[in-house]
Amino acid sequence: METTYFRRGFGLKAEIDGQRTADYHSAIVESMRANGNRLAAGPITFHLAQEFGFCYGVDRAVDYAYETRAKFPDRRLFLVGEIIHNPHVNANLAKMGVAFLHRSDGEFDFSGITADDVVIIPAFGVTMRDFQRLRAIGCVVVDTTCGSVLNVWKRVESYARDGFTSVIHGKHYHEETKATASQVQRHPGGKHLIVFDMTEARMVCDWIEGKGDRAALNARFAVAASEGFDFGADVERIGVANQTTMLSGESLAIAAEFRKSLAARYGDAAIAEHFRSFDTICSATQERQDAVVQLLQSPIDLMLVIGGYNSSNTCALAALAESHGVRAYHIEDAENIDATAGSIRFRPVGSKQEVTFDGWLGSASNIGVTAGASTPNNKIGETVARVCETAGISLK
Repeated sequence: METTYFRRGFGLKAEIDGQRTADYHSAIVESMRANGNRLAAGPITFHLAQEFGFCYGVDRAVDYAYETRAKFPDRRLFLVGEIIHNPHVNANLAKMGVAFLHRSDGEFDFSGITADDVVIIPAFGVTMRDFQRLRAIGCVVVDTTCGSVLNVWKRVESYARDGFTSVIHGKHYHEETKATASQVQRHPGGKHLIVFDMTEARMVCDWIEGKGDRAALNARFAVAASEGFDFGADVERIGVANQTTMLSGESLAIAAEFRKSLAARYGDAAIAEHFRSFDTICSATQERQDAVVQLLQSPIDLMLVIGGYNSSNTCALAALAESHGVRAYHIEDAENIDATAGSIRFRPVGSKQEVTFDGWLGSASNIGVTAGASTPNNKIGETVARVCETAGISLK
């Protein structure tokens, strides 16, 4: 009987290594690594964060997707959403014949999938319902869900098992958070509530402390809570978790806020009966955030943050740089920089729209560079080269 579920790879790294290298290698990045993560080019010195770009989980997911194409060269191959939040990586998979499945009326459309097909689950994972639907079809399922995400799922499942509501710091529309929230369904009556930031967390905390308005809470969290969520009984016992790519400091502060409010309501002596919290930020996300903070200890004129606009961990890096008073330009790749016009298209922190800024480089002599965990090295190298072109500097 054919095995139809895979999580541990196919042992085909040697077969895909040439294509992986061709798609994502950067001589510029390798040169910077060999020189203490720096590159001096004319009057500009580029400072590359010590930790940047592809993390282990992303590397694994991308490798596994490439291996899947090599393992099943003659089968139709589908991907649930995006493998990671980087447009170039997803475009490369599309060139390899991978078809992308999209949501229709809130659910992924699996209607065209048959038992003869192969479906890849992305690094973010999928909801329990989507996983069960795929298994019912009988197709081959290749699961690339990141181990850090799986650890959060275990925590959330344990909260539900013990009768605690899972309060998840994250974006309710993000695939990872959707998948994490679904884990409460493993236990009858499991509940979840997703808070995006401290403002939303404080709304809930105020209610716990006997303030606030139930109608306002119901309206604010209509699409970010379990069906039938009760802002009475369902906030008496809370376990805090988070989307793995959020800002660690914010997640910890939100957890502390809930603990304080529950202690005010029920007393410190009873806090263990009403509150649980575990920092579930993945180590790679934390390392990239720490590397930005470390980089900014030296004088940096501006920061280039490279990665998909829908990449939460990349957005967090840009926000972190700006919180330290450094101009941050979140761009997807070198195409955002017009060397001839001297302009840059970027997504300001907290905005959903690109803006164009002329003369952005100015007289900057120390430029910090980092990239989200889903950004390949070639996109970093291309960006450095484009900045040099803008400044009239030759790298040859």
